[in-house]
Amino acid sequence: MRGLTCVVLVAALLLVISSSRAAEGPKTLEIGRPAPDFRLPGVDGKEYSLADFAAAKLLVIVFTCNHCPTAQAYEERIKELDADYRSKGVALVAISPNDPLALRVDELGYTDVSDSLEEMKYRAQDHGFKFPYLYDGDKQEVARAYGPMATPHVFIFDQSRKLRYCGRIDDSAKPEQVTSHDARNAIEALLAGKQVPVEKTKTFGCSIKWSEKRAAVQESVERWKQEPVTLQTIDLKGLKELVKNDSNKLRLINVWATWCGPCLAELPDFVTLHHQYRKRDFELVLVSADTAQSENDALKTLQEKLASCRNLRFDGKEYDLVEAIDPKWEGPLPYTILVAPGGKVLYAKQGENDMLKLRRAIVEFLGRVYK
Repeated sequence: MRGLTCVVLVAALLLVISSSRAAEGPKTLEIGRPAPDFRLPGVDGKEYSLADFAAAKLLVIVFTCNHCPTAQAYEERIKELDADYRSKGVALVAISPNDPLALRVDELGYTDVSDSLEEMKYRAQDHGFKFPYLYDGDKQEVARAYGPMATPHVFIFDQSRKLRYCGRIDDSAKPEQVTSHDARNAIEALLAGKQVPVEKTKTFGCSIKWSEKRAAVQESVERWKQEPVTLQTIDLKGLKELVKNDSNKLRLINVWATWCGPCLAELPDFVTLHHQYRKRDFELVLVSADTAQSENDALKTLQEKLASCRNLRFDGKEYDLVEAIDPKWEGPLPYTILVAPGGKVLYAKQGENDMLKLRRAIVEFLGRVYK
């Protein structure tokens, strides 16, 4: 019996170790190893493989993504590497390794877009990427073959496609603090036929969102289900103070009602914004235009949507509601305003919202980790 118990304990221990290693991700490709082949879709609608870059003297593969603040901080430097060395026979390819379904909403607090292929297209267009930007989020086979540890993570291959440098772009996400241009040093050395001075460095940034992390996403949703959802009444004076916004937080106010179809359709999007940005100086306030007789229905709807934000129901005339929220509002629901501390309206929309535009306005005001 004791022998059987020991076997069970050992098996359990091995399972824990195996699971831990899987969560950490695969081993990083070693210096001198050949570049693993790939075939991945790009933001331009084309598919790319290793053979498409056969003519290049050097191949620089950067594993990066949309949402990570560190990756965002390096976007301009990645563009500069591409621009500075393309004419010298260097091909640069960016690959997003993240599984979007393994990315928690609260990990998106510094971005307007997540890591899906469609959102990669937005990012590439907005920031003028001229290099291939490829998506590996569905199967992550390429990322597992290369083994990036964080975003961004650079792999530089020579003309025979043997790995000659692996690691960071430079030694600081803040450009003014950079003292070691590691990726550039490697490229310059290889173009000159010399040995790379430092072949491997550590990387700093967001962890890769391996598909094994999908369970954590579901766990976060289960935690949200435990958060209380309440609905309080607000009078005209309180409503005016709400819009005045004497707080230190960016305040997003959405006026909705249970009888408004477009309101109900986009209510989950607003709840997502609440979970996405609430760890920052941001507050979502949902103002119900329902009557007192429909208050219970409004509360039930908010509870079903997990709207643990600040929820209010205006107790007064509907036309007073309209004038207090925004004199420019003509009356149709839904109505949305984004109010900076001090009362300046940064965004206003009558009817259904452009959520991408709204997220961009939020991120622009809140700022990024690295300026």
